[in-house]
Amino acid sequence: MKTINFMHVFSLFALLSAGLCERHHEDYKLKMDEALLIFHSELPYIVSVDYTSDYCYKCLYQPLARVGNGQNNISVVVSTQFTLTLKIARVDGKDTLCNLSQTFEEAGHYSLWMTQSGPVNDVKCSLTVDRSQNNVYLPLLAAFLILASIAVFWASLPYILRWSFLQRLKNHISCRGSQNSIDMDEANEHSVDKSKSKSSRLKSLDTFRGFSLTVMVFVNYGGGGYWFFHHAPWNGLTVADLVMPWFVFIIGTSVVLAFTSMHRKGVSRLQLLRKTTWRTIVLMLIGFCFMNYSPKDGYLSWSWLRIPGVLQRLGFTYFVLAMMQTFSPHRDIPLRIHYWWTLIQDLVLYWPEWIFIVLLETIWLCLTFYLPVPNCPTGYLGAGGIGDDGLYPNCTGGAAAYIDRWLFGDKIFWHPTCKVLYHTTEPFDPEGVLGTINSIVMGFLGMQAGKILLFYRKMNKHILARFLIWALILGISAAILSKCTRDEGFIPVNKNLWSLSFVTCMGCMSFVLLGVMYFVIDVKEWWGGQPFIYPGMNSIFVYVGHSLLGFYFPFSWEMRFQDSHWEQLFQNMWGTALWLFIAYLLYRKQFFLKI
Repeated sequence: MKTINFMHVFSLFALLSAGLCERHHEDYKLKMDEALLIFHSELPYIVSVDYTSDYCYKCLYQPLARVGNGQNNISVVVSTQFTLTLKIARVDGKDTLCNLSQTFEEAGHYSLWMTQSGPVNDVKCSLTVDRSQNNVYLPLLAAFLILASIAVFWASLPYILRWSFLQRLKNHISCRGSQNSIDMDEANEHSVDKSKSKSSRLKSLDTFRGFSLTVMVFVNYGGGGYWFFHHAPWNGLTVADLVMPWFVFIIGTSVVLAFTSMHRKGVSRLQLLRKTTWRTIVLMLIGFCFMNYSPKDGYLSWSWLRIPGVLQRLGFTYFVLAMMQTFSPHRDIPLRIHYWWTLIQDLVLYWPEWIFIVLLETIWLCLTFYLPVPNCPTGYLGAGGIGDDGLYPNCTGGAAAYIDRWLFGDKIFWHPTCKVLYHTTEPFDPEGVLGTINSIVMGFLGMQAGKILLFYRKMNKHILARFLIWALILGISAAILSKCTRDEGFIPVNKNLWSLSFVTCMGCMSFVLLGVMYFVIDVKEWWGGQPFIYPGMNSIFVYVGHSLLGFYFPFSWEMRFQDSHWEQLFQNMWGTALWLFIAYLLYRKQFFLKI
């Protein structure tokens, strides 16, 4: 029996690389996210089997196998990450004999039987399971239970220690009498003094930053090999798509809080300008030099150098937001004055910034939907390749990619997330120039959160209410723009393009997360933010460190078991936990890397 190892699909996303294999299907060693599909044909003619992924928007069917002409039992390896639609048709005709849509399970063995039940073109297709599949989510469940147990133990530990201390204290008091009551009073006085000296630093913001960074480290290390811990192929959202907009939002909030504090300390605008410029240059140089280096690729080479990048975008976004705050007409939060617009003072008082942001968004909309792109439809937002019925194969990213190619030539990202699933051939950089505009808009939403925190200081109900209102407005906007669909909206949610609906959706989520953390950590003090607060206060160190050392032991090693998620999930969680521990040690040593 011949086995076709077709399209070693989707290093993450679709079907698997082409070639023939003389191995029996029962001996075939399947890897992660693979299943074996065997075609059994009882038809007197040759049929072609084509496939498409349901995650691929209006994609052309791709050839999978030919069955018949003496080869009636053909095996192919298929992806288990997305639902696949199979189309069986006669080679000598155009009629489709049958269609089948199926989500295959990892390591499962399936048989597709094609039998003739009547006239020549009356074919019955049935799918059976030959071997039970693995439970692909069992490693995640085990990891969740372990982490939940650690969290419960850590949360219970102070109460256990306190109960033990009180028991010993009672025994001690019974022995020493009234002298210990004086000691108790002194201990209470010390605890009151300690509470009075509590830091005014916003722990929820550091925790939010650290949580985002922890998720980023985990997904950058591989996310256990699960597709939803990798970036979406084009439209839609995965866990990996959430992290960077959270960071940008946090930058906006931090700019408002930090610059307001420095203004109160008497720091001049010239000093702020120098500090902002220096920090921007350092961030962009780190992104341009260090992040372009990898032990897999060797020394820096101009032939593959990527000019845009994550830190480059974060640095430029920070610079624009910092300039807005530096030259704002209200560098400090003014007193609340009772006018008819009192409820929206935190918006009205900053009208020049709003005009600037509206102009920026207008530029993004005009360039995205009205800039002529050679050989492409105006306003195209698709992935190109085999998508959109294959009509625009070289139009990946539309105006965004065209602007980047015009500015940088071929010095942009050659392996976009849509490359494997959509079979694209054009480069596209998700950190390109046009998307930076909406990155600034995302940071501006974070600035609004910072102004709310300052404007309604010590008015926690007002802060939480404002956060909720912003979340509702942005969430409804995202729903309208996307029509609550992945691909059919006016402006689909797309991290690659940093579309407007993506920004409003992520803004909604950011306000909700920051609001919840603010309530739990800073208002109720139910949680101190551990362990996320530690990397949150050393974010540059952890980000650069995990990027440079991620391929070295002990953060990773060469895996021996490639056929399941167990080892990769353990390795990625281990690497992430090591960075949390390193951040904790630096926190204990009071070492914080600042730029």
